[in-house]
Amino acid sequence: MTDRALSVVRAGALTTVQDRGRPGHAHLGVPRSGALDGPAAALASRLVGNGPDAAVLETTLDGCSLRPRSAVTVAVTGAPCRVTVDGRPAAWGAPVRVRAGAVLDVGPAVLGVRAYVAVSGGVAVEPVLGSRSTDLLSGLGPAPLTDGAVLPLGAPTGVHACVDVAPQVGPPAELVLRVVLGPRDGWFTAGAVRRFLSAVFFVSPASNRIGVRTTGPVLERARGEELASEGVVWGAVQVPPAGVPVIFLADHPTTGGYPVIGVVHAADLPAAGQARPGTAVRFVAGRGCGGL
Repeated sequence: MTDRALSVVRAGALTTVQDRGRPGHAHLGVPRSGALDGPAAALASRLVGNGPDAAVLETTLDGCSLRPRSAVTVAVTGAPCRVTVDGRPAAWGAPVRVRAGAVLDVGPAVLGVRAYVAVSGGVAVEPVLGSRSTDLLSGLGPAPLTDGAVLPLGAPTGVHACVDVAPQVGPPAELVLRVVLGPRDGWFTAGAVRRFLSAVFFVSPASNRIGVRTTGPVLERARGEELASEGVVWGAVQVPPAGVPVIFLADHPTTGGYPVIGVVHAADLPAAGQARPGTAVRFVAGRGCGGL
């Protein structure tokens, strides 16, 4: 077996392989998937000298622990967390050299939800439809990490960055999301639309890679009939019968039968992927569109 591999010592609550996703397959019912905080994942790859298509690991809340079988360069970005190598403190947001057999531990997120772990050469699991991303909705891509799993690594293709610490945008204390109304805002009362653009909602603990569920004021419908299923995009804000918004993220279904009151600006979606349960959410009218 090749020594270009990572052994998973501690998988954490949910650690998955992610890259830039598999856009362009919605007509087949396949979501885009990919890293929820794309800028953080891309930064981690650049720090270790990987190209933009390299796969990284995305952790959820409590991190993970890994043991490389050969010396590698790693970088941890996204949610701030404690990083150690064999129990000794190591840099977060900067390249770190890890010798063969040492244990890299990515600790619990201090802020935010998801950390990104890049390894020189990238995680080289077999791609599916052009992507190595784990898709929790369709089941495409590699399964979430489990203790004892072994992940193959590619050959390094570049030199790691020469920085002490790379600046990063911090996880949001309050999530302000710019939205374009529609296509089904007419299914809601005028008061509900005003409330959508003025009230405070909160991130629900039921949120996941499929969507950010919220709690807060109910948005009343002006129309009570059923809506035929139609295509939805990354960033679509769907309102189920309970009347509180759900913001679709990377593993969202490609069609839905509940009205979409608006679509979040694509540039605001990485922050949505880092919003912890209880985070305040405000929707404001703005220009732009969600991810396709």
